[in-house]
Amino acid sequence: MDILIDKSVCIGAGQCALTAPAVFTQDDDGFSELVPGGEDGAGSPLVREAARACPVGAIKVAT
Repeated sequence: MDILIDKSVCIGAGQCALTAPAVFTQDDDGFSELVPGGEDGAGSPLVREAARACPVGAIKVAT
């Protein structure tokens, strides 16, 4: 599985980092990014929940 973050869509709401903090964080500007090594969490139900929680759909979990 791959976690894809469309940074051109992200508005920095932070729902991903709140939902799955082991996988997502926010950069200095508040936009979503993966925690180093966080790609391994793609199978976690929290990652899928974080993608659903994103208000603008900037996160995709692909198989």
